[in-house]
Amino acid sequence: MQHFYELRDVNLDGAWLTIGAFDGVHLGHQKVISQLTAGAHAIGALAVVLTFHPHPSTVLQGPRESFYLTIPEEKAALLAKAGIDVVITHPFNEEVAGIKAKDFVNRIHEHLQIKQLWVGHDFALGHDREGDVSVLRKIGEELSFSVETIEAFQIDGEVVSSSRIRRLLEVGQVGLVAELLGRPFSIRGSVEYGEGRGRSIGIPTANLAIAKERVVPGAGVYACYVTVNGKEYQAVSNIGVRPTFETEPRPPRVETHILDFEGDIYGQELELTFLAHLRDEKKFPSVDSLVIQISTDITLAREILSRYAEGSS
Repeated sequence: MQHFYELRDVNLDGAWLTIGAFDGVHLGHQKVISQLTAGAHAIGALAVVLTFHPHPSTVLQGPRESFYLTIPEEKAALLAKAGIDVVITHPFNEEVAGIKAKDFVNRIHEHLQIKQLWVGHDFALGHDREGDVSVLRKIGEELSFSVETIEAFQIDGEVVSSSRIRRLLEVGQVGLVAELLGRPFSIRGSVEYGEGRGRSIGIPTANLAIAKERVVPGAGVYACYVTVNGKEYQAVSNIGVRPTFETEPRPPRVETHILDFEGDIYGQELELTFLAHLRDEKKFPSVDSLVIQISTDITLAREILSRYAEGSS
């Protein structure tokens, strides 16, 4: 897979293209991609995704913390795994937002020589979203490409969308999120120095620095897998403000206790994959009662993660 960050760097002939934000690359996105790639590869054409960064809504409505399900490199890797040949992460700003639909499509066509464009049924691009499906079909007639539409993908009568997944993560519903993504939700972060409280009670934790724009699950305790230096370990992770220890308001932290692991990993990047929400975060009357609860959390996490490993093997 080739990944470009500027349209001017791309010169293709006869591309099958889909356009969209594709944040998270969830099952709805995967439905479009699977049909696009199957058709393109059947005739020897390249399957291409043109996506945007920053996300258009963060430009038009203002930047937001805890928004992105995937950063561009993660998104491109997921698209490649789904069979896409070329990913173009197009910069999005107010200038791009003001381009008329026909002008933007002409610009894309100049570099890709589009043969087919695949979009959702309610897709639109260009200034004021003027380039809906009917407009795109007219442009396609002029430029000799066809436009195919895909209906929204639903599970249990509800549309699968990135915004729905963000809302579920806010309340810790990582199991349901995994169903909508087609895989467990994961985040990456580098290990930074903390205050050593976990180590002082015999339960050392890795404190992860997560980019502010990335979505993290809501406050609570989770059963997770952690990837360290390419090796996977079971873990129990806490997201929150540590109310048993903190008396003043603090920003939420992501801390993970890696089971059956010893080693110095400060400064290293870890991948944290969420399998199940164990309980809400709460204030305990004493450190001893917290330690007892964490021991219970670890036992439950081992059971859940072992069942998951058996089911996926």
